[in-house]
Amino acid sequence: MCGIFCFTGRNFSPNLLMDGIRRLEYRGYDSWGIAMARNDHIYIHRTLNRIGSSSLPDFPAEKYKAGISHTRWATHGVPSIENAHPHSNSSKSLAIVHNGIIENYKPLREKLQKMGYMFSSETDSEVLVHLIDYFINDGLELRLAFLEALKSIEGTYGIALIAQDMPGTIFLGRKGSPLVIGKGEGFTVAASDASAIIPHTRSVVYLDDGECAQLTCEGFESYRLDETPTVKEVEKLTFDLAAIELGGYRHFMEKEIHEQPQTICDAMRGRIDKGTGSIRLGGIDDALLKNAKRLKILACGTSWHAGLIGKYMFESLAGIPAEVCYAAEFRYAEPAIEQETLVISISQSGETADTLAGIREAKQRNTRVMGIVNAVGSTIARECGQGVFLHAGPEIGVASTKAFTSQVVVLALLALKASRMRNMSLGEGLVFIDALKKLSEQTEEALKLDSLIQSIALEFAGFNNFLYIGRLYEYPLALEGALKLKEISYIHAEGIPAAELKHGPIALIDKNMPVVVLAAQSKILDKMVANVNEIRARGGRIIAVVSQSGTELENLAEHVIHIPTTLDPLVPVIGAIPLQLLAYHIAVARGCDVDRPRNLAKSVTVE
Repeated sequence: MCGIFCFTGRNFSPNLLMDGIRRLEYRGYDSWGIAMARNDHIYIHRTLNRIGSSSLPDFPAEKYKAGISHTRWATHGVPSIENAHPHSNSSKSLAIVHNGIIENYKPLREKLQKMGYMFSSETDSEVLVHLIDYFINDGLELRLAFLEALKSIEGTYGIALIAQDMPGTIFLGRKGSPLVIGKGEGFTVAASDASAIIPHTRSVVYLDDGECAQLTCEGFESYRLDETPTVKEVEKLTFDLAAIELGGYRHFMEKEIHEQPQTICDAMRGRIDKGTGSIRLGGIDDALLKNAKRLKILACGTSWHAGLIGKYMFESLAGIPAEVCYAAEFRYAEPAIEQETLVISISQSGETADTLAGIREAKQRNTRVMGIVNAVGSTIARECGQGVFLHAGPEIGVASTKAFTSQVVVLALLALKASRMRNMSLGEGLVFIDALKKLSEQTEEALKLDSLIQSIALEFAGFNNFLYIGRLYEYPLALEGALKLKEISYIHAEGIPAAELKHGPIALIDKNMPVVVLAAQSKILDKMVANVNEIRARGGRIIAVVSQSGTELENLAEHVIHIPTTLDPLVPVIGAIPLQLLAYHIAVARGCDVDRPRNLAKSVTVE
């Protein structure tokens, strides 16, 4: 949830620390801070301002050997300088930064307070640094004190520690909160996300749960809590620095919306086998799909909406019964999982805590799992052991855009593959493949609606409530469109099945309730026309998204947005574009911070 960046070695400076957490600010932006070590003290700077908005005092930075930094998304304690990281012990000889939640922090805090330890924050994280200090005072050397502190806590953590007695060394520990280590010539770097490491090196390793590491300028050693050494395989980061820069766009969200023609293409690259009318996916066991009698799809938020579209695809195309489960509910609901059920988990970051917990619950029940993930090397990707990567590149904007459409494309690939192994003819498979291959170009065409949608957004930016309605594949799209709007513009928005309108929600319709009608599918167009007439009769203001061949709503809707025509299961890929643009332009018009919406962070790595 929060962002950690650490550096030790050649050319170390406080600016390196600030630049590192600036690249992680999408993970949390309530407050930030840095700590740097030398052999006589630790320097700490914390602030509530945005990263880089406050300057550091002049000091001989070249005397410092290593540093840690943190950008916070508040869990325990309100955003304040006292609650900002790094936290230190009373003598300022130790400093830590921490991601995660320490579940037993209250009894630990009370125990330490009885022994005379003074706390200056409300956070659970501060317990860690005092606990390490306690074990040092009890006679343990720093490394062992760090390990004993980690053994004493319950919950999740990604933690980095520096000490004035070992000023060139950084200690790391990981359980449930990601940490990546990068090695370069004369320096070692670590972060909670590879996007902060790519400016320095492409050679990285990923710590696993229960692992620790000791970093110096010469490299690192990794080991478990019992000090058993571990061997890490070096991996290469494949994305470019340009992928995490704005590149002339005003916001990352705007950039990522416009990247979708490419990311949709990348999600399919090398995976379509036109000769067999099917799909090649090297990362999964084909028998999983062929033999699965039922699917359970685990996801949260935007990924859950993609999963619901996938449910419809698997059922209508392949005839496989599917259920979409909120990952946060799955593990606690004691789900009934039948034999030959396949669990598919979906997560952009691959670190979503609830989804990861659901995967582990399924595995405990001896159920096969696979992942649909964007981040290579992520915990979910490794936990599942098999699955499909999105290849969408880093997504920096907190409100997911390109990952959503890539998830839908990958689900379409999986559904097509399952269908061809079961009941779909070669001819039907080729028709579906042709539609898939047109998506990138059609998405590019949909992006040309930007100026039209901006003008609509300016007209409706002052409204405080929206309804989104759709049927079948466009019902999950309605949910996603409403989520995008409320995430970044703070407008209350609700997505509902169009047929449910007259079962209660129609009571909300009046001139102050804009309704976004999704009606690009051919199969249910006549039903959507009936819904629009019901809304119009009650004074509702209608924005309709229809296919280029659809003219039925021209004289009924106040605004009509035409998108390219495609097969009904693929409509959400193209239909997402105008909804993302509408939310984006409304948020900009309202003066909202599009890339850093209040109370949200990119990766939800705590429950």
